Amino acid sequence: MRIADVKPFLVDRYLLVRVYTDEGFIGTGEAGLWAHHPTVAAAVRELAAYCRGKDPRRIEHHAQVITRDTHFSGPVLSAAVSAVDVALWDILGQAAGLPVHQLLGGRCRDRVRVFANLGGATPPERAAAARALVDEGYTSLRLTPFNPGFEAHTPARVIADAVAMVAAVHEAVGDEADLGLEIHRNLRPEEAITLARELEPYRVLYYEDALPPESIDALEYVARHVRLPMASGERYHTLQQFADLIDRKTVSLIRPDLSLAGGFTQAKKIAAYAEAHFVGIFPHLMGGPVNNAAFVQLAAAIPNFVVMENNPVAGPVADAIRGEPELVDGYRLVPERPGLGIELDEVALEGVPCQRHTITGAFHRDGSVAH
Repeated sequence: MRIADVKPFLVDRYLLVRVYTDEGFIGTGEAGLWAHHPTVAAAVRELAAYCRGKDPRRIEHHAQVITRDTHFSGPVLSAAVSAVDVALWDILGQAAGLPVHQLLGGRCRDRVRVFANLGGATPPERAAAARALVDEGYTSLRLTPFNPGFEAHTPARVIADAVAMVAAVHEAVGDEADLGLEIHRNLRPEEAITLARELEPYRVLYYEDALPPESIDALEYVARHVRLPMASGERYHTLQQFADLIDRKTVSLIRPDLSLAGGFTQAKKIAAYAEAHFVGIFPHLMGGPVNNAAFVQLAAAIPNFVVMENNPVAGPVADAIRGEPELVDGYRLVPERPGLGIELDEVALEGVPCQRHTITGAFHRDGSVAH
């Protein structure tokens, strides 16, 4: 079997990648660098020149060649490699007549727990949303505990409002659901420490991305001063970055993104390294139904999986894909169809425009850049 071609599809908010073989198997992947899809698509076209004529089953070998040929790296190349890697595993599963999770060692679970994001602008609105979602069957919720326009407020006001938001949600659902907090890199170290200490009574499952990802030293400083479980890593794209994060003992959960951190080939290694240190896998899932399907395959096959995003998708891309894992009572069911278990109608994607990211920025009251 040989690779005949590799093509990127810039459609809606997504970058899908398809790998075609001379035996009729077609694998599908998705890239996760959501703000720079056109740039990643150009990288995919460059990778296509290497891939044509190669055996699609030599997945690890291809990853090594591409990433070590010049030793240049970065999230653009990694997102392109990730999408191709997932597509190659999809082909391997189809050729073997097995779902990808069987190729990764078999199921560790029959269904994959997902969390629901809480909407609403006020504590009562968030509390009502939480109660409704728990009544639907969700046992895991995530909250960004900041009011709209919080950048213009003082740190003391931001922290007080965040505590009130979390308290309202906890009162509404109690211990019926785990509550995770997405801080979205919005705080300075001293603010992150102050907020975390005030949130200790609410038994938070994770305190996610309190700081921007560029400095593990700063994150380590925060971790030494708080008692909430920390989560980070959604912007990391190499095994070595995750190893450093884990070795520093800064986090209880890591957030590898299958569509950014090297596809199944690297994500399985990252999960194994984390398992050796009793660190849980809390995958970062951006993108569309292809990623939903791929992430379920990974989550099913690793013992230290904890929870992942629900990421509901609607629109023309969702309509073009059949076989997305079913969502039941806050879990996605693990399919047994070969490969990723999905089928994509390329004709249905024709004419779907690409929605490009526009840089706007967020600002403090004095005009300086926030986040």
